[in-house]
Amino acid sequence: MFRHAARTLARTTTASSMRWRRPFSTDLPVETPVDQKFVDAWKSIIPNIEPPKTPSAFMNPRPPTPSTIPSKLTINVFLPYSSVFSGEEVDMAIIPATTGQMGVLPGHVPTIAELKPGVLSVHSSNDVKKYFVSGGFAFIHANSVADIIAVEAVPIDQFDQSLVQKGLAEFTQKLSSASTDVEKAEAQIGVDVHSAINAALTG
Repeated sequence: MFRHAARTLARTTTASSMRWRRPFSTDLPVETPVDQKFVDAWKSIIPNIEPPKTPSAFMNPRPPTPSTIPSKLTINVFLPYSSVFSGEEVDMAIIPATTGQMGVLPGHVPTIAELKPGVLSVHSSNDVKKYFVSGGFAFIHANSVADIIAVEAVPIDQFDQSLVQKGLAEFTQKLSSASTDVEKAEAQIGVDVHSAINAALTG
């Protein structure tokens, strides 16, 4: 019976459900919805066993979108081993996205952006904190919360420019002498990261 359950449930998919449109985040309900069609289909086939939970059951409900734009942006910056910012309210953040520098203010449209090696600037009143991030992702939510997930985030003032330039020269030499695709890829990553750090220090 279990062997054919998935096949039977798959037949319940209708032509209208195949024309499903991916909704915008602001179209999604605040509370996590229950996939009632799946539950009903399961119970009609296997009534004595509770249906398994779908992925949406493990997700936190989407926070409500405020009716007015907040005066501050709430920023979280998480690293694999620590957090740089956690629920801190700031005026603006400038993120090094792969599509270019992206300024994020309160009320920013919901966005997911991939990060490239570059400078993350966090502005609060007259204070500006700058961090070099090596890559990651930024999740901008409709409730003016920005979650930034990075591999590394190092304050700019902790870099030694002479060491950065030395590393750039070494990786440039490795790139020119690389003989395999792996060696070229590793050297290119080193050149890109050191070039971005050097540009942040001299810019």
